[in-house]
Amino acid sequence: MADAPVPENETPDFKLFSFQDFNLISGMHFPDEVEQIKNWEIRDSDVFLLSYPKSGTTWMQQILSMIEAKGDITATSNQLISQRVPWIEILHDKEKFTTAASPRLRTSHLPYKLLPRELTKKRGKVIYVARNPKDVLVSYFHFHNFAAMLETPKDFNDFFEKFMEGKVFASNWFEHIKTWYLHRHEMDFLYVTYEEMIQDLRAVVERICCFLGKDLSSSQMDNVVMHCTFESMSKDSSVNQKRVPETFLNHQKGTFMRKGTVGDWKTHFTVAQSERFDRMFQEEMKDVPLRFVWDIKDLLT
Repeated sequence: MADAPVPENETPDFKLFSFQDFNLISGMHFPDEVEQIKNWEIRDSDVFLLSYPKSGTTWMQQILSMIEAKGDITATSNQLISQRVPWIEILHDKEKFTTAASPRLRTSHLPYKLLPRELTKKRGKVIYVARNPKDVLVSYFHFHNFAAMLETPKDFNDFFEKFMEGKVFASNWFEHIKTWYLHRHEMDFLYVTYEEMIQDLRAVVERICCFLGKDLSSSQMDNVVMHCTFESMSKDSSVNQKRVPETFLNHQKGTFMRKGTVGDWKTHFTVAQSERFDRMFQEEMKDVPLRFVWDIKDLLT
């Protein structure tokens, strides 16, 4: 989302707008192009990374590109992460997608209803990355504070309300994850969580390799894992968004890769906000068999 190209000498007019009940950003997303994504032709070798914002998307982009490079960091260092695993909904990606060599690795925050219909014919593969939504909310709040394409919140309480009401880019977290997960049987689908990547990154990489049919040697696997740690990615300018222009990210106001932990919501939520969120979670997710890790301590037991 942060790496869209900007025409020379032009500053986009970023505003939130609704398209088919899903919030997009003007200057980055064009309704006619987004509408056509449903008709894209999919190859069996295509891989789509889907997520709600701030759920570990960049981390998974790095994992996928490193798996494809068999752990060779020199094969990717000259390309931004968004060039290695581009966004399908940003600007003019259709021609690039159509002509790209296989395997085509692509990323999206779009909802289930706006993605290529051929995915439901089990063409291509879908990896959905999820994260406990309280941490998503906090990470998204901090991202809003230095992302030029997003409205700067008045304060955390203001953003909390907007997130709860789905008045942010990508709309309602509950709707996003529910629709993708409940339609998973229609697709060749892998569900991965941010917390699993924190707990055992190598196990997640191995699972993804199995899902993609990639056979890596032990040393290649070691290199993939090494280059996909939070420490390594935070120092890599092709991954940590430091190369993204000020038009999109004000690097004086924050960093894209902030903490990389679990449970940071506890330093932001009031007791009342936490209880209110829990009530909404229980109501919205009562028919969805998903469980989340809410505290780093729970990963250590």
